[in-house]
Amino acid sequence: MLHKVITLANFKGGVGKSTSTAAIGACLAMKGYKVLLVDLDGQSNLTLYYVPNADIMEDSIFDTLVSGKAIPIINVKPNLDIVPSSLEMSSAEIAMTNTLAREQVLSRALSDVKVNYDFILIDCPPSLGIVTTNAFIAADEILVPMTPELLPLKGMKMLDSFVSSLKVVRPSVKLSGVFITRYNHRKLNKAVSEALKKRYADITFKTIIRENISIAESAGSGQSIFEYEPNSNGAKDYLELTEEILRQFNIS
Repeated sequence: MLHKVITLANFKGGVGKSTSTAAIGACLAMKGYKVLLVDLDGQSNLTLYYVPNADIMEDSIFDTLVSGKAIPIINVKPNLDIVPSSLEMSSAEIAMTNTLAREQVLSRALSDVKVNYDFILIDCPPSLGIVTTNAFIAADEILVPMTPELLPLKGMKMLDSFVSSLKVVRPSVKLSGVFITRYNHRKLNKAVSEALKKRYADITFKTIIRENISIAESAGSGQSIFEYEPNSNGAKDYLELTEEILRQFNIS
């Protein structure tokens, strides 16, 4: 097995982190890889994508990070498991304040289950606190989904700087890729996309995720975009992106 950990992060919300994690994970599972999704966001969007009744679950990733419980894993599709989040994750930053080696709690927890998966995909909250730090330290690769707008483009520099500051803890940590989501053909979208490709030429993926209503509709349906509307632009784009990610990381 590959045992590769990929974190998807952006300090700005609404850029498609959860949607992209769900879609890429589903696509990898369809290709026969064993995949674990980890939801670190208190809004639980990734969890609700596949587990609509998540509010009745007893344990979540919060209990692992704060109380040291074993990672709770739910199977949701063939080859696809998820570690659910909960509302308590909104208070995780405070709850982990006095935790020993708190930036490595997730890494230690994942070490117990990593052997069972080809890919572990981590969905982060829209902030750069200790929870996201845990996701970065645990990652082999960090991917940044980004809408083609001016504010997220300016924020890339801050995100890059934050990741660089973590090299003291894990020297190999780095931004591995950036991809555009919710793209349409407005003039600003085109201009920002070109500026991103110019500034981050080495890590910007060629595949662009077009704005597509089927992507939004599939969330919470219990189905991946590939099941919900397999012929949609959303399904086509995420299939292409997943295949580009595999090529980028030299995985056949």
